[in-house]
Amino acid sequence: MFLVTGATGGLGRRIVRLLREREMPVRAFVRLTSRYSELEHRGAEIFIGDLQRDKDIEKACQGVQYIIAAHGGESDAQALGYRANIELIDRAKEAGVQHFVFISVLGADRGYEDAPSFKAKREVEKYLQSSGLNYTILRPSGFASNLLPLAERFRDTGIYLLIGDPKSRTSIVSTDDLARIAIDSVNVEGARNQIFPVGGPDILQRQDIPRIFSRIFNQEPIVINPPLLVFDGVRGALGLLNPQASKALGTLRTLLDNEFFCTPQEVQHLESIFGMKMESLEAFLRRYMGT
Repeated sequence: MFLVTGATGGLGRRIVRLLREREMPVRAFVRLTSRYSELEHRGAEIFIGDLQRDKDIEKACQGVQYIIAAHGGESDAQALGYRANIELIDRAKEAGVQHFVFISVLGADRGYEDAPSFKAKREVEKYLQSSGLNYTILRPSGFASNLLPLAERFRDTGIYLLIGDPKSRTSIVSTDDLARIAIDSVNVEGARNQIFPVGGPDILQRQDIPRIFSRIFNQEPIVINPPLLVFDGVRGALGLLNPQASKALGTLRTLLDNEFFCTPQEVQHLESIFGMKMESLEAFLRRYMGT
């Protein structure tokens, strides 16, 4: 039995789908207010709970062999990004879980002081490494699925908003590839007690993304490219009204101001460990956009 947290998110939903396609038992940890009927129809066991309630985490871990922690913590890095994961690790150890897969973030080890989510992920990584559990830590770059709403908007308007340096590099990973790697990590010997950067096969500049959209939809992009100073100005003004919201934007500011890509050697190593070829961003988008 797998336990998947964040089961209705972009990654978690794909993990549950793939597990059910493989006819493997999975318990999907969901909130009552989330849309989980599809997962239930696929045969997943639905566990309705709150990751901020220790008792819910304890109950969810009962009878589980593998855990994939795929929930995000952007909305509350302290409660969801850090504390819920620490509690999950502790309860996993008590329940005799055989392998714990933690979805971290590329750059978690760079010490970004203004990014609460990055700091939380790194502290959880360290806690998991010292827990005594078998683990795999995956550090993905941006999820390709996060670009699907932008692709739909571009299809309708031709407009693409690109904040900051258009030449900043990234290697966005197919969310389906990441789901497969997360699942396979529990059985692949070379993944045990390892940390993997996870990125797509191509190192792209951020300005390449609207160009990919342009090829897919056969229309010229209208790129709006405000400098990062504009974002800083909006964030500063927001801070006067809502200091907590301004702090929460620190993670987004970090993502906009830095490069997040895997080297070809890192991608090749990942492919050799998991016996797969990583899907390009353009192939992922064409598959989902039906082009």
